[in-house]
Amino acid sequence: MATGRTFMLNDGSIIPALGLGTWQSPDEEVYEAVLTALNTGYKHIDAAFCYGNEVPVGKAIKDSGVPRENIFLTSKLWSTGHTRVTEDLEASLKNLGVEYLDLYLMHWPVTLNPKGNHPLFPTTSTGARDLLPDEDWNYINTWASMQGLLKTGKVKSIGVSNFSTYHLEQLLKAPSTIIVPAVNQVEMHPYNPQEKLVAYCKEKGIHLTAYSPLGSTAAPLQQEAIVKTIAETVGRSPAQVLISWAIWRGTSVIPKSVTPARVASNFEDFIMNDTDGQLINEISKTTRKRIVAPNWGVKIFYDDDNEPDKR
Repeated sequence: MATGRTFMLNDGSIIPALGLGTWQSPDEEVYEAVLTALNTGYKHIDAAFCYGNEVPVGKAIKDSGVPRENIFLTSKLWSTGHTRVTEDLEASLKNLGVEYLDLYLMHWPVTLNPKGNHPLFPTTSTGARDLLPDEDWNYINTWASMQGLLKTGKVKSIGVSNFSTYHLEQLLKAPSTIIVPAVNQVEMHPYNPQEKLVAYCKEKGIHLTAYSPLGSTAAPLQQEAIVKTIAETVGRSPAQVLISWAIWRGTSVIPKSVTPARVASNFEDFIMNDTDGQLINEISKTTRKRIVAPNWGVKIFYDDDNEPDKR
């Protein structure tokens, strides 16, 4: 079983340290994964409108029999919904079959054309992403709209995702920003530890949630010699070591799996000692890379820690 650790957000809400991610999970598989997770004891489920599987996630929540108030449920505002925040929140609530979200995140600091040629990924005649000009609408406008959701009772906390220190700085200094994001969910693992972003968010009181903690598809980090050695020494799996390292750093973490046995196994984090945590930190000295890097056509990753983005 998990250690049951939690973190307090800057608005007083409590987020479980360990949750289940649902990205790239087909409907039938995500239903079984969420059902297994909740029956195993998970209290934190991470979803998103863009994943296209909110309906089976919601069905699993209902079918699990776990009281809604015992689940920390996150979903995300997609980039085509930036100009219609309330409408898209309602769509996610309907999909999930719930009356409120514990956390609602702006998925990316990118505004896509809401009237484009595709509901999720509109493109221009050249095939590039169809973005609204910043002067028409940008993520600062979106955040201003999201702040109003807290008064509705349909969202308990609001935050962002895939924001660099640059985006956070621009957001926090904007006159319309009254509320500091409670959470910033980003790709973080030993190949992409984002030390500067971690320090910045700690200074600003913004909690970080790590996605792709095993290195995303094929989980390459489980094959790292340091990780395997620590796993053998402490009698744990490499995945459990990586998940526990993320929590050791003070971040919540949302490993994704659709295999019931792995979902259950991932829920066995442990309290990592500082020596092992520092050893895992060494991995980024030889391998440092970002794995999730979609080409939006504009600069997104100001690469707080990696080599400057040259796209």
